[in-house]
Amino acid sequence: MSAAAALASIDALTEALAAHGYWADRRLATTVFLALTLQRPLLLEGEPGVGKTELAKALSKVLARPLIRLQCYDGIEQRETLYEWNHAAQLLHMRAAHDSATPEQLEREIYQERYLIHRPLLQALQTPAPGAVLLIDEVDRADEPFEAFLLEYLGEYQISIPELGTVTAQLPPITLLTSNRTRELNDAVKRRCLYHWMDYPERERELAILRAQVPQASQQLTQQVSDFVAQLRSQALAAHFARVPGIAESVEWAKALVALHTTALDATRVQDTAGLLFKQREDVVALNDLLAQLLSPTAHG
Repeated sequence: MSAAAALASIDALTEALAAHGYWADRRLATTVFLALTLQRPLLLEGEPGVGKTELAKALSKVLARPLIRLQCYDGIEQRETLYEWNHAAQLLHMRAAHDSATPEQLEREIYQERYLIHRPLLQALQTPAPGAVLLIDEVDRADEPFEAFLLEYLGEYQISIPELGTVTAQLPPITLLTSNRTRELNDAVKRRCLYHWMDYPERERELAILRAQVPQASQQLTQQVSDFVAQLRSQALAAHFARVPGIAESVEWAKALVALHTTALDATRVQDTAGLLFKQREDVVALNDLLAQLLSPTAHG
């Protein structure tokens, strides 16, 4: 399906994403469709592993646009996200032209675009047609000054470079921001974006994802993995864990079980592979304590 065809309707977009292994429910597909149609940034919030980053990857494939990823972290600086001057090249030019140019001429010459090192935001703004998909990943890990810095880009798809002026995108990048909600984002950021909360998938959607991502798994094993993870996320059991597994963990677990030639889940196999579902010792201990309940026949009824 062509990029234009994928944008013809919500159903067409849903079908195109599914063709690239991403199963979006109706609400998510509608929000993505509106973000693309209205050329607005899209803020995706949700627990780790529910498919926020994977959506950006799938959109990049559907729309045949390069994916540019900006991974946020505590203390991230503007120069790492926007641009840097190539000081070594500037210095070489200054030395070469020192005897033949005035200081004013040198300053004009060294602050030209050819001396810029493009970082993700600038790359996204200057990507030629059909444009780029920019993923600003885990924006909640950055600090509030970084959020303030993003406002110009999110609102106008432009950035200001003091030595060169304003750089505006001729073709607005498709921009997705993700947040695991480790802290509340500034209202000014949210106002500039469309918003969608991504929850854990419903049972049928997760089954479809597992079947597509792990086709080697038997129907029985896929069903058991889906049911087992759904129990872990249930209101009755989720309180026992610091963080329950997301889609990413259930897919990796299914792949590991296939690699171990597993045909059916049992207590030993779950204990041996618990590190693919949980990343904290306390959660692994809690899982072991609940195994009898999780694997009992009535648990699947």
